[in-house]
Amino acid sequence: MFTFLLEGEKTVHFAGAQVTVRPHEFVMLAAGNCLMSEKVAGQDANYHSLMLLFDQQLLTDFFGRHAAWLGRQQKQAASQPFLLFEKDEFLVNFACSLDYLLRGAKPINHALRQVKLEELLLYLAEHYPGQIQQLRSMGYEASDELLVRQAVTSHIGSPTTVEELAFLCNMSLSTFKRRFARLYGTSPNRWLLEKRMDRAAKLLRQEDRKVSEIYDELGYENLSSFIQSFKQIYGVTPKQYQLTN
Repeated sequence: MFTFLLEGEKTVHFAGAQVTVRPHEFVMLAAGNCLMSEKVAGQDANYHSLMLLFDQQLLTDFFGRHAAWLGRQQKQAASQPFLLFEKDEFLVNFACSLDYLLRGAKPINHALRQVKLEELLLYLAEHYPGQIQQLRSMGYEASDELLVRQAVTSHIGSPTTVEELAFLCNMSLSTFKRRFARLYGTSPNRWLLEKRMDRAAKLLRQEDRKVSEIYDELGYENLSSFIQSFKQIYGVTPKQYQLTN
């Protein structure tokens, strides 16, 4: 999927990575489970994004039809399940053309959608040859053990729930908990709580940090839930801990 951001901010979470997209950028996401969080830039601002979805067969056909040209370019391994691009003048106008078509009264017919995607892929192949070659290797599958490790370690500092982590790993909640316990010898809720509060304690030991700033940084929606979590691990409130350390 290509997603073009026109207004606001979008963050996409995968099992082992995340990417934040801003209006001057757009991103190509590999197939698989992901979570998206979207927000506006200000109180009176809007959120506006476009998504262009396609299947793996379309990419295979594209590389096959243009093999004589693309075959001269060296294939590169993808290190992340996404590719982030900055919009140049052409890409800004391309996104505007998509937006114009989508705002029309009639749905875009299938042939036109294919032409627009082909236009985008050809442009990227010419101007971003290294990144377009990475599309060929973005479908790798990590082992279940690696997925679990990536999911929990990359989301320690975010409010992601255990249910959402299981989804990112494409597992049922019971399977995720069972595999997590086999790897770490404890429950994912307890492990995440300990890791997040360990980070909180390190921040509280810094002289210039305030408790009211830290809870938001750790992904808590309110101060009271953060205080309750901290007391579970350290037996005192964050403020008491800060005064004695």
